[in-house]
Amino acid sequence: MKKAAIVILNWNGRKLLEKFLPSLLERTPAGEADIIVADNGSSDDSLLFLETHYPDIQRIPLDKNYGFAEGYNRALTDLRHEWIILLNSDVEVSENWFHRAMDYLDEHKNIIGLQPKILAYNNPAFFEYAGACGGYVDGYGYPFCRGRVLDTIEADNGQYDEPKPVFWASGACLFIRLTEFKAAGGFDAQFFAHQEEIDLCWRLNARGKKLVVLPQSVVFHVGGATLGKENPQKIYLNFRNNLLMIYKNLPDCYYRKVMIARFFLDYLSALHFLLKGNFENALAIGKARRDFKRLKTNYIAVRKENLKLTLNDELPDTILRKSMIMQYYIQKKKRFSQLFTTI
Repeated sequence: MKKAAIVILNWNGRKLLEKFLPSLLERTPAGEADIIVADNGSSDDSLLFLETHYPDIQRIPLDKNYGFAEGYNRALTDLRHEWIILLNSDVEVSENWFHRAMDYLDEHKNIIGLQPKILAYNNPAFFEYAGACGGYVDGYGYPFCRGRVLDTIEADNGQYDEPKPVFWASGACLFIRLTEFKAAGGFDAQFFAHQEEIDLCWRLNARGKKLVVLPQSVVFHVGGATLGKENPQKIYLNFRNNLLMIYKNLPDCYYRKVMIARFFLDYLSALHFLLKGNFENALAIGKARRDFKRLKTNYIAVRKENLKLTLNDELPDTILRKSMIMQYYIQKKKRFSQLFTTI
């Protein structure tokens, strides 16, 4: 059995597979990694396309669309590789992307997860929104990236080319040791899609596991291939899942203060959408908060278990102690290097 498996979760992505599989096959050493496509109940001809044009690629057909979270959980159930690379179907890999990452992981045995530098496929001089050069959160649970803070995306001028510890690694391209993925419980199926990788990485961080970004490995992500950045369903899932993630993982000594602040910050976001005339997105935030309140009772035991396994109530250095929202809008700090001076 090969040491690694690259697993692409596909949903009605025949055109993306046709576009990006050739470069993946060309730039990935065949003897070192299996390439697997897990199909999330597609209604297009994705499976027929693979069977016709790539019969040697392993296929895992799922009976319906389980979303990103449970789709990957099911796809990885029977795999036994040491390393799994979760790869979006709309990602183009660069030369040596695989070797550079695997060599780094071989040399640093304490690292259990790694994200390459992610650049925008349609504008490769800039970082890509979903991951950029590694993920972080602020003290109130809002995610941002090395190279992307809210909607401000930086050009890649080599300013973040040093490998660094990260709080979360993007699911667009994520190297993770399979035993650690399973030991942490995998992705939360209730999330369906969006922020499930941040939730997983929070659990891993809390248990003393280490994740990094390796900018010497580069991939190019189209992004927004399923839902656009301001799609109401995406807004809903991001806010709902983010609140659930905080409830599941944040120690008691911080939780009440953070949730009070989030009440005001979230509704400020809703007001922002209202003032822009985007009523659907404002309503999506309200719905997300209502559903969070309804769902969190299902997570009482999960929270208890997560906090029991947390090694230290102190927040890790990869969490910004301030409000990224306030820093961005009030102090006009819109670059990662202005927020984090120690990373």
